[in-house]
Amino acid sequence: MRTVLAIDQGTTGSTAIVFDDEGQVRGRAYSEFRQHYPRPGWVEHDAAEIWEVTRRVAREAAQAAGAEPEAIGITNQRETIVVWDRETGEPLHRAIVWQDRRTAARCRELSEAGHQEMIRRRTGLVIDPYFSGTKLEWLLENDPELRRRAEAGEVAAGTVDAWLVHKLSGGARHVTDPTNASRTLLYDIDALDWSDELLDLLGVPRAMLPEVAPSSGEFAVAAGEALGFEAPVCGIAGDQQAALFGQGCWHAGLAKQTFGTGAFLLLNTGAERVASEHGLLTTVACGPAGEAVYALEGSIFIAGAAVQWLRDELGVIETAPETQALAEALESNEGVYLVPAFVGLGAPHWDPEARGAIVGLTRGSGREHFARAALEAMAYGTCEVLSAMIADSGIQARELAVDGGASLNDWMVRFLAGIVGLPVRRPALVETTALGAAGLAGIAAGVWRDADHFLESRGEPSVFEPDMTRQERERLMDGWHRAVRAVRSYAAG
Repeated sequence: MRTVLAIDQGTTGSTAIVFDDEGQVRGRAYSEFRQHYPRPGWVEHDAAEIWEVTRRVAREAAQAAGAEPEAIGITNQRETIVVWDRETGEPLHRAIVWQDRRTAARCRELSEAGHQEMIRRRTGLVIDPYFSGTKLEWLLENDPELRRRAEAGEVAAGTVDAWLVHKLSGGARHVTDPTNASRTLLYDIDALDWSDELLDLLGVPRAMLPEVAPSSGEFAVAAGEALGFEAPVCGIAGDQQAALFGQGCWHAGLAKQTFGTGAFLLLNTGAERVASEHGLLTTVACGPAGEAVYALEGSIFIAGAAVQWLRDELGVIETAPETQALAEALESNEGVYLVPAFVGLGAPHWDPEARGAIVGLTRGSGREHFARAALEAMAYGTCEVLSAMIADSGIQARELAVDGGASLNDWMVRFLAGIVGLPVRRPALVETTALGAAGLAGIAAGVWRDADHFLESRGEPSVFEPDMTRQERERLMDGWHRAVRAVRSYAAG
């Protein structure tokens, strides 16, 4: 039995899964970590806690598997930025999370100064607090000593994958991959290199940034003292690109939607970079050998997090699976819509000032309506983004692959199939983010011969056929559009 360890470092917790060469899970461990909200709209993580939690679950998964993995793959929350001391390896500030909105005013300033077109041309992205570049600029601007040390080469910065590789390698390596680099606002996705023009614009010293290496290949060797065993890190990809790879969507025209804290729809466009005219991003993804290809992406900032909100802040439910029975208890949504713009709206609206709202409430509205509205919101947002992708690319999708925790909710997936008017394919193992990281690492390490051999290890999927009329679909989407307009109008004042 040959095994690969996948580390899936997410927004609310870290998961470690050991897969064997037949795609079976041999060991698994998970642990949450603390979320920090120092001010409204600010979201931070303790990078040291992320490392300790990740190291612990990796050890536990390997112990549960009863085998020392031959290789390690890492996938991660992408736009979260960490800064640390190169010599000591200690974080120099809490990690600023992708959900954080503290740089919204700076992003407006950059847009008003006319930088939007240049940034989109270089990076494929829009100017938004979501991405790492303005977060890193904020850290440097608000700590003159940090800037001095960064310019002297004493400070390292990177997305969470780079932080984990640094810790796993005992400080020997500072490296990332193109899928993560492409989410920073600092990376030229045509040249596949850091952009001096963007570094100058945001005042980021190149010396802070990691080397960028292909997504499949040896990045570093995890030291024995880190995990209790020594193994090469052979695969890295941002969480959404890893899920795209894990779904087997490594050729142009294949699409997947991952439902996690947020929801992220990616359409592989192959070697062709497609420029969006409908509020989507152009980003780097992985081809069958882990090589850099392109994808269109639509990012919905809040998906599963809305269900967490119902559980943790409102007490409407005790566990996420309860939402299925609550949604099924209603024959319709009765005009109730939740727009979960808790940290602004992502694609295709890109409105960082928007805030969440629930509309259409009556005296008869109850917990069933809240639960159903949270699930429906995931489908409505997906439909908006998929429609934009079809308009941009000219590709008519034949089906939609889904994964992530919320995709286990049969009611939501059936509703999604109806709203998008396409069959929805859910794999036997919905943790395709971790599986994709394992695939990138295992192919490089020879556990699988190639991508097709890796794909053979997956089980049979479940397919949900659409059963909604076009008129019903249009009626429901019209209600969603009106709810979104109401939220944006309120934010505008």
